[in-house]
Amino acid sequence: MIPTPGAALLFDIDGTLADTDPLHLEAFNRAFAPFGQQFDKTRFARELQGLANVDIAARILPGLSPAEGMAVLDHKEAVFRELAATAIHAVPGLFALLDLADAAGIAMAAVTNAPRANAELILNGLGITHRFQALVIGAELAHGKPHPLPYLEGLRLLGADAAISVAFEDSRTGIASATAAGLATIGLRTSLDDAQLRAAGAVLSADGYDDPAVLDIIGDTLRIPLGAPA
Repeated sequence: MIPTPGAALLFDIDGTLADTDPLHLEAFNRAFAPFGQQFDKTRFARELQGLANVDIAARILPGLSPAEGMAVLDHKEAVFRELAATAIHAVPGLFALLDLADAAGIAMAAVTNAPRANAELILNGLGITHRFQALVIGAELAHGKPHPLPYLEGLRLLGADAAISVAFEDSRTGIASATAAGLATIGLRTSLDDAQLRAAGAVLSADGYDDPAVLDIIGDTLRIPLGAPA
């Protein structure tokens, strides 16, 4: 199968490739407990999900200096990596979709606000690091999500055209970033529901990549036929 020139798939990592949001929620609660902060799933999705750590520190711990706030968030990430080391599970249908994309010669990138150590842990844990031609870390750019720069950088590294590419996200912040970069964005319902994802700008929401509507959107946008996952 000959791929459409400039076509690409770009994936967020947390909550999109792997359902890691419960692990992040637990890690945040452990790290923020000494500061009297406690999060449930709803507050997590509203105030933390998808944001860069520097923004979380400023929002949740305004009484600390930037350095002190980031030390708390660094501790949170260490807790997350400890939890994730034995508890990483792919979103349903992911491997079949990656197989289809590889067979079709479609370029792929991972685009995240997570620290590089977290991103590499998840990709390695799922055994899919080699699937991606680029890994974009928001904190290593001038702007992270919700700014479009991370997705624009992913497109640049792949030599891809936003008009014939698709992004996958699970957070309001990530959808804002991807759509601002001109990408049709599919929302994964790992934390937010259909109405919330569509309100954020997703063209479709799904519980997993095995939803036939996901392949329909990919095929229509990338202008390439894809067979159904096995």
